[in-house]
Amino acid sequence: MTAQLEAVVGEAVEHVCPLPHIPEAVSVVRRRVRTVLAGWHLTPGLAEDALLVVSELVTNAVVHARPPAVLRLSRAADGRNVLRIEVTDTGSATPDGQPVAERCADEHGRGLGIVTALAAECGMRAHAGGTTRWAELHAA
Repeated sequence: MTAQLEAVVGEAVEHVCPLPHIPEAVSVVRRRVRTVLAGWHLTPGLAEDALLVVSELVTNAVVHARPPAVLRLSRAADGRNVLRIEVTDTGSATPDGQPVAERCADEHGRGLGIVTALAAECGMRAHAGGTTRWAELHAA
């Protein structure tokens, strides 16, 4: 492989996906992300963890935030199995950040804990356009 071609192959890869603001968005986005990750040849464990993190962050945006929302996936440029997942929305659906409807604690409220457990690093950034929740995953 020529040095020029190796440089192109080694560049960071990014995938951006607008999120429909409907409950079905999570399953649609998961299918799309599964295809993208397969093309990036990530380790199976990293890909499965990434799908779970994507599901949790997208669910959070669809249930708790105002549209529009966008998912951004990016892969490290240096060939490491490192994946960054970001979901950006326009902010909380209610002024105080509480869910629109009361939820059963047994079924909801664990998503960000799951993200924290799976991610090497994660966080949230508030900005003029809304809120970005992100997670970075590394292959074991």
